[in-house]
Amino acid sequence: MEETNDSNGKNTIKQMKSVEISDLDEENPKADVPVAETKICLVGAANSDPEVVKSAEVFGVEVITSEDGSLCHSSLPLSTIFVLNEFEGSVFENLHKLGHRILGTTAVRELAARKEPLPQNSRPLYSLAMWGLIVCFTGFRKKEELMRLIQKIHNMGGSIRKEMNSKVTHLVAQRCGGDKYQYAMTFRVPVVSASWVHDAWAMRSQPDYSAADVTVISNHKLKPFQGARVCFLGFPEDEQRHMAEVLVQNGGTHTDHEDTQCSHMVVDESTVSTLPAQAPHQTFIVKAEWFWASVQNEGCVDEKDYLFEDYLESLLSPSRRTTPVAVGTRARKRKRLQDAVARLASGSSVTPNTNKRRSSVSDAGLLSVSGSFVDCTSPGNTSITGEVDSVAGDSPLSLKNLSPRHQVFLELVQTEFNYVNTLNTIMTLYKEPLEKMCETENQLLHPTEVKIIFGHLPPIYQTHCQMLEQLKWAATHWTEDISIGNIILKFSSDLVKAYPPYVNFYENTRELLLKCDQTMPRFHAFLKIGQTKPECGRQSLLDLLIRPVQRLPSINLLLNDILKHTSKSNPDYSALQAAASAIREVTTHINEDKRRTEGQMVMFDIFNDIENCPPHLVSSHRSFITRCDITELSDGLSGRGDALAFFLFSDIVEVCKKRSKAFNSLKSPNTTKLSNGKSFKHVRLMPLSHIKRVIDITETEECHNVFALMCKSNQELKEKLYSFTITDEGTDKMTFLRTLCRQMANTVCRPDAENFLASLDPEQLDIDTSDIGVGTLSKAFNRIASRTRTKVGRAFSFNKTPSKLKRAMSTMMSPFGSTSNLTPASQLAQMRLASCNNLTELGSATPSPAPQYTAPMSVQPTRRNKHSSLSVASLRRL
Repeated sequence: MEETNDSNGKNTIKQMKSVEISDLDEENPKADVPVAETKICLVGAANSDPEVVKSAEVFGVEVITSEDGSLCHSSLPLSTIFVLNEFEGSVFENLHKLGHRILGTTAVRELAARKEPLPQNSRPLYSLAMWGLIVCFTGFRKKEELMRLIQKIHNMGGSIRKEMNSKVTHLVAQRCGGDKYQYAMTFRVPVVSASWVHDAWAMRSQPDYSAADVTVISNHKLKPFQGARVCFLGFPEDEQRHMAEVLVQNGGTHTDHEDTQCSHMVVDESTVSTLPAQAPHQTFIVKAEWFWASVQNEGCVDEKDYLFEDYLESLLSPSRRTTPVAVGTRARKRKRLQDAVARLASGSSVTPNTNKRRSSVSDAGLLSVSGSFVDCTSPGNTSITGEVDSVAGDSPLSLKNLSPRHQVFLELVQTEFNYVNTLNTIMTLYKEPLEKMCETENQLLHPTEVKIIFGHLPPIYQTHCQMLEQLKWAATHWTEDISIGNIILKFSSDLVKAYPPYVNFYENTRELLLKCDQTMPRFHAFLKIGQTKPECGRQSLLDLLIRPVQRLPSINLLLNDILKHTSKSNPDYSALQAAASAIREVTTHINEDKRRTEGQMVMFDIFNDIENCPPHLVSSHRSFITRCDITELSDGLSGRGDALAFFLFSDIVEVCKKRSKAFNSLKSPNTTKLSNGKSFKHVRLMPLSHIKRVIDITETEECHNVFALMCKSNQELKEKLYSFTITDEGTDKMTFLRTLCRQMANTVCRPDAENFLASLDPEQLDIDTSDIGVGTLSKAFNRIASRTRTKVGRAFSFNKTPSKLKRAMSTMMSPFGSTSNLTPASQLAQMRLASCNNLTELGSATPSPAPQYTAPMSVQPTRRNKHSSLSVASLRRL
């Protein structure tokens, strides 16, 4: 028996003489043996498995055991079912030659669990992994390999078909391509590699394993370019490198045009104008669209629909539809096309409708945007057909006879026409196909993602379609006093409604599009296919989506040019001025709305990054202004030396503590877990109406970027003073303070923002700036040591210490001074470690003074309060 799988004769199974026709059919000989006379013989290791023995007893027939099955050799064929643990060895071969029914241990357990009767087939059945599956093969040349696959499929309950038909459930292919492969791709029949059969056989001992499971099929699905040797011609170096990487990822092999085994040659039709003469005879010469369509469909598409020679012939005769030619006529047709294209290049006419496609360079030039954002043309069309051409005349020379005002107006109409075509391309080539795919199993994007990318585009498209109709009518009924401005004014309100949602969320659209492009190979291929279309002009979807952002400035510039060429006596002069002003108002409104939207979006990001942040921070009437990183010099908010962040909003300040990544390891596991990966921890919400004065601390050598805030809350009558130093080198202190004062003045509706700011020396406010220059690491260790000393001091508090311990502590302190008339706190305050005292005394003999170590802070004499009434009184006098 000989099987031919495809037209070019590559996938052929030659002379499978040992394969009977019955072996390739799903029908199996059945035995009419009464159930009462059937018995089960457990052979060898199958008898030692208690689950197998228990499952065999479920069928209600006699169960016997035998080491090699010889006890039942003399029984009638098919009357005894032999259960074996392995389908190999002399025992299995002897039983199979005698025609006895053979089951595997897995099949017995599965049939018993499903409560199905014993099968009456003569083929050995080890498991039910492929029960009911009908498999067809293509591309296998080695008879031995094919026979092994067929035997394994039969032993797992599957069947084989020689030809593809509606009953075939799976196609096992050695490589992509061929008639059977294209049939499977057309009718969505899963195409898998030989590893699917081998892995299913490897899992034969696992009950309830199904080779038809979706996950199993996806793991063994044949890659789109499996077995293909592909070369690329005419592409830029970067693009060719990228396509080669995609080819290898999808199972193909990258080669060059000199390879005699090259199966596909992919050419860039925008740069290659003739058929490559060096291509091997059997090589498919296809367009780039074939490559990306195969990636998108996750399977090699039919090359006949993407032949490069058919594309060249369509250029020579667009009205004639060519049909695929046989391989034998390819050389002759190639020679004819080369001659025809050569005549085209020399300028001689081939057909009256010669329409050579623009190259990528010309497309880029036509689609380029000038410095004034005035686009000259758009993808797919170079001029307005009909009305505008009739006004300008058949020859470009007739434009010289038009007035300057008329010429600029035609430019406005032309650019509007091109812009509408661009929007139509986005809608028809990208948006609508993606939406249709969302309704099928073959979707590329989630419906939400499609809505985010394209959801705000239809109102813009509808508005400009209507405006284009008005402009085209004016072009066909042109007079010098026709009102162009009124047309723009008529749609100004629609432009205000349509553009802000698109422009405000354009960055989100762009980020989502880039993310999907990078993480979804099929969607990336879909975008590449669209980019190869002539109507896209070799531009990507991202390049097209930015056009609405540029369109309003383009209209504004063109209106100004028309206004320059319009006399003041023209009735349209005032309307043009109003139209230009309306467009500027639209752009201003868009920019203001975009700024407000961005401020609100930042508010959500800030809220999500602060632990325990009050929910009412997020408000529709509030907007984010700026951020300032600071260190607290007072003790009123978080603690002296703590790294804080000020998030200034339009009416409030969010004060939060910065989490230090360097000391997360010092925290307990529970403390680290509470942070939930957030960068800040909430300290206080400070309304701007509670800040009474902003004090700029005069800068000295020790005091740099220091400022203070005098605040008063509704609950507390006493005013408090908080002092800080700015740690962010990129923040200018005076700029931040003036911004803060301006927001304070807006909150309380006062025009004199400068009166909220005052300047004082640090001595006047009693601000300690001794450790401002200490590094962040030292401050962190000092804070940890300070808290540790506080805990130790509390543990040894004399108010809770027994009398014996008190006397012991007094004895320990006696060498450092008299304790006769001192309180316990004063005694500890005077205490110094001996080593520290010695280092102080030897300070003159050492290169640098040794540090002083003081007693724990909890037992030191009380320091002067930073929020003293004297400091506040001095501020009140300002």
